[in-house]
Amino acid sequence: MAHWERLSALDAHFLDLEDRGCHMHTGAVLIFERGPLERQGGVDIERIRDFVADQLDRIPRYRQRLAWIPVERHPVWVDDAHFNLQFHVRHTSLPHPGDERQLKRLIGLLLSQKLDRGKPLWEMWVVEGLAGGRVALVVKVHHCMVDGIGSVEMLAAMVKPEGFEADAGTRRWRPRAQPGPARLLAGDLARRAGLPFALARAAARAASDPVGSVRSGLDTVAGLGAALAPTMHPASETPLNPPHIGPHRRFDWARFDFEAVRDVKHRLGGTVNDVVLATAAGGVGRFLRQRGLRVSRELDFRALVPVNLRPRSSAEPGNRVATLIARLPVHERDPRRRLELVSETMRDLKRSSRVRGAELLEEVSDWTATSLVTQTMRLAFARRAFNLVVTNVPGPRIPMQFLGAPLREIYPVVHLYPNQALGIALFTYHGGLHWGVNADWDRVPDLHDFVEGLTLEFEALRKAAATAPPPEAEAPSRS
Repeated sequence: MAHWERLSALDAHFLDLEDRGCHMHTGAVLIFERGPLERQGGVDIERIRDFVADQLDRIPRYRQRLAWIPVERHPVWVDDAHFNLQFHVRHTSLPHPGDERQLKRLIGLLLSQKLDRGKPLWEMWVVEGLAGGRVALVVKVHHCMVDGIGSVEMLAAMVKPEGFEADAGTRRWRPRAQPGPARLLAGDLARRAGLPFALARAAARAASDPVGSVRSGLDTVAGLGAALAPTMHPASETPLNPPHIGPHRRFDWARFDFEAVRDVKHRLGGTVNDVVLATAAGGVGRFLRQRGLRVSRELDFRALVPVNLRPRSSAEPGNRVATLIARLPVHERDPRRRLELVSETMRDLKRSSRVRGAELLEEVSDWTATSLVTQTMRLAFARRAFNLVVTNVPGPRIPMQFLGAPLREIYPVVHLYPNQALGIALFTYHGGLHWGVNADWDRVPDLHDFVEGLTLEFEALRKAAATAPPPEAEAPSRS
């Protein structure tokens, strides 16, 4: 029997936005001790491929490719009858001495290459030759497949707690039949035919509770208006927001001690994510001043901050996020005051109806024109609704390994939008807060200076926290 799965409007819009300069893949860079991965002086790539093949039963999306519904041209997932792991798990090596600079240049090169839409939309590059006998995995996954939390679930299928013993796979994968164009079109017409019944059920609920329904409807309309509000007034123009970025990438990273971040939060208030945004705001302000710009209170610099909507028990692939657009106080040089301003802004946004408005936009798009999300995002870019993406994903707090090789560092990769020359992603792992910074090659040749500035701004926050009185009592915190 033919099998396919329709992409949501949010998933599909990541395909629609992609062009020659704007690559919509996310990913991660994982660095391991080579140890158990070694064979005859090199990496045992066939053992790695066998292990990945065994784990793919847990994430079937990684054996699926895109197909398209006729007329509407909406994408669906179908099993790839020609799936070949050799094209997805690839092997390369750095030249001597294999230092971090060489690795970062290689990562930038890999991130500059679009994924092949004729195959499942992911790649894993095994990189050996790193100094100190280490191995890196560079993972690329198209954003239409996963969001930040979903990417953690994908990594969980590959990277295991220390002491985990991998079992050999026992099941042979067989692709399910692919639907033809007529079957896809008929299925989509049947789905749309169900819309009047869904509306009827909604009308029945409204009749049973008219007051509550009116209140809910007003809240929803207010939420939709709040979600679209940032597109009405553009953020300030900066060198980080060209009309359109190029296809080439730079990548750099930093690692902070996670307990030090929590200590700043405990002593100065806010959340871990507030500390992250305050550090990013300080780094951006420092960077713009280094570029010779006047950074004043009037500079309206905004960050797009994804918010996870995925239930804790959910293992579904795809994207379950809404986005908040927060003004960052990049003008504020006092690190403590900057954190206070960020915390106030984020509290106000979370109390607002913008999250529900973003959810509504996607729901309406799923039932009507799936391009609604895409057109809204294009409007956001045209109106420069935000300047920068900052996404923070919690990861495992315990040490992990890959086929017995200990995982030492993991740096996430966020994609860049058409007029975003810089993006920041963060991942917490085993006592560290890992920053991955992706940038346009031509627009940000001084990326290292920006990353160094992030470290300096966090140290300023630590010093401010050290002089603050200790908290009276430590309440359970959400980090």
